Amino acid sequence: MTQRAFIMAGGGTGGHVIPGIAVARELAARGHKPVFIGTRDGMEARLVPAAGFPIEWIEIGGLKGLSLVRRAKTVVELPSSVWAARRILRAHNAAAVFSMGGYAAAPVVLAAALSGTPVVLMEPNAMPGMTNRRMARFARRALVSFHEAVPFFPAGRVEVTGLPVRPEFFTIPEKPRATPPVILVTGGSRGSRTLNYATRDLPPLDARIVLQSGRDMHDEMRKSIKNPNVEVRPFLDDMPQAFADADLIVCRSGAGTVSELAASGKPSILIPYPFAADDHQMANARAMERSGAARVVPDKEFDGPRMLREIQACLENNNLQIMSRAARSLAKSGAASRAASLLEEYAEAK
Repeated sequence: MTQRAFIMAGGGTGGHVIPGIAVARELAARGHKPVFIGTRDGMEARLVPAAGFPIEWIEIGGLKGLSLVRRAKTVVELPSSVWAARRILRAHNAAAVFSMGGYAAAPVVLAAALSGTPVVLMEPNAMPGMTNRRMARFARRALVSFHEAVPFFPAGRVEVTGLPVRPEFFTIPEKPRATPPVILVTGGSRGSRTLNYATRDLPPLDARIVLQSGRDMHDEMRKSIKNPNVEVRPFLDDMPQAFADADLIVCRSGAGTVSELAASGKPSILIPYPFAADDHQMANARAMERSGAARVVPDKEFDGPRMLREIQACLENNNLQIMSRAARSLAKSGAASRAASLLEEYAEAK
């Protein structure tokens, strides 16, 4: 197939950037040239160059949850950012646009609509973000991770593909329960104050606990946690291996995390981040809970005693095995490949 340039849009958070990088790698493996568009203030400014892909810059900010002054500035910036994105599309002779959502994606999708460039968007959450909801009308196809997201997109132009997940998670084998069980607690790479303090205040439990505390709180947690069965780590370099070693995972419920739980077939206790946009982490967690793969606790209710009760409930009878099978039933592989194939298909038709 002829080499083509594909524009990758979406930024702000790692959840909007990392899946886009996975699709970019798939396109590059097929001989194409992926080019990102983003802002210098978003996570894309660090993650995209580190992944080895070129990135072009536009000036645009967010709308949701920001001050009136910041929102007004975004509205003023929008027309110029759309025209800047259109110039970039034209300069690269863009064959199609892939959007992961986030405020950086809106001007690019609008520019694509104005220039007749096909758009494929991917929505990682059970509750779609504002950008993807509003830009859906311009997309040839919407790829979603949860069935709960389907009604938010035009009928006949949406399919459930899951989210691109590192292949290492799919190869994690089913694990016989260890004695004592191994429990991984992680609030993400930066850690979580709620999860850290709940682990610190956890009553005695016959289990080995690995806590990824985040670097900022590592010294505090290492000094304050007296339980010898708790191993406090600032950061886990090999998360697939940490998942493989664990019998149960206590964590937040961002789209990437729940996709990794499904791919690895890991039972979990989910504590959604309460300030996530549109409360999308709670929507993700409830979707996992309905399948039987997880137990859900609101952030404000999660402390040491509640953590103990939830862990004990998971360890009863064969609950871990039941939850593991439910999680794995939600796993979907090939999301990056499907996105790349659609982009090629629409580019060829164009």
